[in-house]
Amino acid sequence: LTVGSEVWVEEEDSAWLKATVMKIDGTTVTVEDENGKERTVEGVTEDKLPLQNPRGKGGVDDMTQLSYLNEPGVLHNLKDRYSLDSIYTYTGSILIAVNPFYPVPHLYGEHMMYSYRDRLLGELSPHVYAIAEEAFRQMSQYNQSQSVLISGESGAGKTETSKLIMNYLAFVGGHSKETKTSEKTVEQQVLESNPILEAFGNAKTVRNNNSSRFGKYMEIQFDSKLRISGAAIRTYLLERSRVVFINDPERTFHSFY
Repeated sequence: LTVGSEVWVEEEDSAWLKATVMKIDGTTVTVEDENGKERTVEGVTEDKLPLQNPRGKGGVDDMTQLSYLNEPGVLHNLKDRYSLDSIYTYTGSILIAVNPFYPVPHLYGEHMMYSYRDRLLGELSPHVYAIAEEAFRQMSQYNQSQSVLISGESGAGKTETSKLIMNYLAFVGGHSKETKTSEKTVEQQVLESNPILEAFGNAKTVRNNNSSRFGKYMEIQFDSKLRISGAAIRTYLLERSRVVFINDPERTFHSFY
């Protein structure tokens, strides 16, 4: 650190504030935050006053490109992109999604699926379709099964993200059972099974009106022509206690209503 360095300083309400180093006295540093307030930080380490990244409008697509990969740098980059409706950001081959909590129809649909078809990961803007395309490409190229792990806290959008991935796989591996009858294809059956699973496994919680109270492992099988040929869904860790005991104002599983 030197006088004039741009750093981040912890703040109770905002988590981190931008600041500029004004004075250094051993391990005691005086900074001026973005609100014009002077703060004195003692016992300074890299964790206490992380350096800011060079300023750029809209952040970066891939956070491995950040000069300083620290907590405030990551959070600020996600915030910058979120303000521009860019809810997806890469960290290498990992996709971070920030739930917008409002419809963004321009990000999804067949027009976007066509855009990401046969494109390498990182070639276009970060997107859940790019992750699905990469898994499909690796499977077809190396003839090996692939896994996509979707994780996050309640309300983060895990269920919706899994639906989007399934929709994309149905798009690239559809028509596995071409027929003129009214019989539904395998991919249609897989996609339409979600409401049934959610009825028995989702419930209203304090943070989410449609929270998945279980985990599920969805296996989609492809034939030698890379068409969907079958599927299997396994559920685990069902929150059985919710059947007999509920904390107000939460509810038990949807099927009981």
